Amino acid sequence: MEPSIRKTAGQWPRHGGQAAALLERFGLPPDHPLEDFSANLNPLGPPGWVLAWLGRQASELSRYPDVDYVEARTAVAGHHGVSADQILVTNGGGEAIFLAAGLCAGGRAGIVTPTFNEYARALSGVGARVCKLDPDDSLDGLDAVFLCRPNNPDGRLLPLARVETLLARAAAAGCRVVVDEAFIDLTTAAEDAQALPARLAGHSNLVLLRSMTKFYTLPGLRLGYALASADVIAAMARRQPPWSVNRLAAGLVAPLLADKGFAERTHAWLAEERPRMHRALAGRGLEVVPGETCFFLLRPGGDARRRGLDAEALLARLLRGGILARHTHGFAGLDGRWLRLALRDRAANNRLLEVLDDSLY
Repeated sequence: MEPSIRKTAGQWPRHGGQAAALLERFGLPPDHPLEDFSANLNPLGPPGWVLAWLGRQASELSRYPDVDYVEARTAVAGHHGVSADQILVTNGGGEAIFLAAGLCAGGRAGIVTPTFNEYARALSGVGARVCKLDPDDSLDGLDAVFLCRPNNPDGRLLPLARVETLLARAAAAGCRVVVDEAFIDLTTAAEDAQALPARLAGHSNLVLLRSMTKFYTLPGLRLGYALASADVIAAMARRQPPWSVNRLAAGLVAPLLADKGFAERTHAWLAEERPRMHRALAGRGLEVVPGETCFFLLRPGGDARRRGLDAEALLARLLRGGILARHTHGFAGLDGRWLRLALRDRAANNRLLEVLDDSLY
């Protein structure tokens, strides 16, 4: 146990961006200064015009949203080249997950693990039986497969060829494939963002889930959407409460998608900063999982591990040094043996490297 940090009975937080529980758990004061590397958000956002736009919309707060979100759905449909009846606007990617899980109520679903723990929670909430699987495992007896692409927490991007194979196998087994692409716009293969939407026409068993929270750094507004066949979208919509998405969030969909310059700046930043940080982290003796998005799954390796430094001890040292990392308790199969660190702007990333230099030795 780290001598300067006392572990207490505080709980492991379920998500990133929740410092209080970790500070309590490790006996640090609630006002201990921290930089947040636990939440995976685009450090370039939100786009500069968003704050002024929100201010101009203040008078709209006295009006209900459009219950059918026609403008937002039309914008998303145009962005992906599908029809508006194939789009469901949701209260963040989280609601999209829970609505997709509702399609499997009382059934049996497989989850490609290790991955985000909300899939299992959502499926359990609708009485579905859940099993863990690999993309190549048998799909017999399954009503749905849940897959995260790129995967959270390791950042791996399942190749399109394997997704195509999975879709064909699932169709033969009468199984739906739910692919959560919450981070697809924040990958080094940005052109891949349109690959699966373009395949909806040929795969009626495909359901895609998207988040606009991460790419545009708007976690407080909660904004996401689902793409699927019109009948599947209608089935999900029947489970969605009316006015689930607030008026401001829904109104932002079209202008956000139209901001091509912001997307270009983001992809330029990612293409430069991700490989730089991967080299820097691996060069410090950390075992880093190869990935293609805006975060890294890692743990102490080599000499550090031989000296007894594990992921939890490193988490505590980073906290002491002012860095909030994401633990992996709650990710099935990882059980706290790894840490996840978000990619931030260069200045913040350099501070992380400085703290790591003090924490690893």
